Amino acid sequence: MKLDVTDPGGKRRRAIEVDDAVFGVEPNVAVVHQTLLAQLAARRAGTASTKSRSEVAGSTRKISRQKGLGAARQGSRRAPHRRGGGVVFGPKPRSFQQRLPKRMRRLAIRSVLSSRVREERLRVVTALRDAGEDAQPSTKSVVRLLEALGVERSALIVTGTPDRSAYLSARNVAGTDVLPADTISVADLLAHHTVVLTVDAVRRCEELWGGERAGGRPQPGHAPGPVGGA
Repeated sequence: MKLDVTDPGGKRRRAIEVDDAVFGVEPNVAVVHQTLLAQLAARRAGTASTKSRSEVAGSTRKISRQKGLGAARQGSRRAPHRRGGGVVFGPKPRSFQQRLPKRMRRLAIRSVLSSRVREERLRVVTALRDAGEDAQPSTKSVVRLLEALGVERSALIVTGTPDRSAYLSARNVAGTDVLPADTISVADLLAHHTVVLTVDAVRRCEELWGGERAGGRPQPGHAPGPVGGA
């Protein structure tokens, strides 16, 4: 398939051929959902902690004798139903990491990129600024770029390699983030309305998730499996 390429001023320059295995697959919603949950879970610190009745401070002596007082039976002051007592089944430090196969992660990213193409929410640009512009960070250049592309909501700008100048230029633009293609995730893509890729980023995405990586490693004597399968 082909994608239109525009310059930083919003004018169409040409169309480039892209890998259908990355930008033209049938989106797998179930895999995207599972991948998103795993990535959001991995962001959790998992540091919440409470004390059980064996860990709180206080005497373990029985408050009152068992019988003869006409009152309910009582244990120690550490009992969960008493103020200052322990917590029943409270949280403890733990890891929320979920194991996710590489093929599922790759399929999820290809599914989101393909859905952005279908929804016309993916833009490809020759560069993030005109050739004659200063290479110093400039917020105005990012604002002009987004306006020229017709981006009115949040945007994720993807570069082929880490670009500190682009990051510094976009960090003060509300709802706009800049990431290299190697580090984008499903959570990052879904958190923004529009995805803006440079031509270098498109080629890097094809290297990371296209070709043999799209269908898994082919077995000897067998053709690769169909793209887009669960």
